[in-house]
Amino acid sequence: MATNTTTKVISLVLMIVGIGLAVWGFKDADSTAGQVTEAVTGSYTDETMMMLIGGAASFIVGLYLFIKK
Repeated sequence: MATNTTTKVISLVLMIVGIGLAVWGFKDADSTAGQVTEAVTGSYTDETMMMLIGGAASFIVGLYLFIKK
């Protein structure tokens, strides 16, 4: 079983990766191509949605591991 310190490090990495993916997704959605796609289709591209959802999931899992005893 992983030690408490290892779990904390993994959880911090997951949270940082989650924030990074979310920021990257928001920047992609705010780009010219992202805005044109959203204007035409009414939604973000699949790649942007994967970054936003993956970032949120990664952050939530990391936060859970960090808080859990």
